[in-house]
Amino acid sequence: MNAMDVIPYECGAYYVFDRGYVDYTRLYNITKHSAYFVIRAKKNLQFKYTILNEVNEKNGVMSDQIGKLTGFYISQDYPVDIRKVVYYDKETNRTFVYLTNNMELASEQIALLYKNRWQVELFFKWIKQHLKIKSFWGYSENAVRIQIYCAMISYCLVAIVEKDLMINRSTYEVLQVFGISLLDKTPILELFYNAEKNDVKELFSEQLTLNLF
Repeated sequence: MNAMDVIPYECGAYYVFDRGYVDYTRLYNITKHSAYFVIRAKKNLQFKYTILNEVNEKNGVMSDQIGKLTGFYISQDYPVDIRKVVYYDKETNRTFVYLTNNMELASEQIALLYKNRWQVELFFKWIKQHLKIKSFWGYSENAVRIQIYCAMISYCLVAIVEKDLMINRSTYEVLQVFGISLLDKTPILELFYNAEKNDVKELFSEQLTLNLF
């Protein structure tokens, strides 16, 4: 949550948060920067609506209200109008409550903004699982970008080799074989022919043992 204090909020930009980031003082700071937020509300939300917008329940939106936060402290932390959108997701059979300071977008778009946030989460998860970036060599924006781009380019090159040589292995396994054969001058196809005789995980485990000793 402390990271919300150092984000350089841009006018007109949208910031999408999970409900773990609910802090009304910080959310009001986004509003003061003329930026927009979409955040999932907590269950103990204290809210009273003054405007009830029409909704199309066929699109999953159950209600769309504009009002104010009614808790004694939170009403001071966020003193202006806020919008509450209740959305039912058929795919997961779950109901979500979103808060936003944007009064103009269609309620379906508010729900879609939050839903697309999950795609970013999946991308970060993919990076952690496949690119194996254990630590950053530099911490500036440019350094982080270069390292991630290099890792992604390397992954794509491996995927191209895998396809062109018709290697019947997953990209993950191909990366493991390359990883334990960086100084090996064996031709690539022969490398995988030898790997067929042994389980890739066993080879990788043996290499780790050798490195440890």
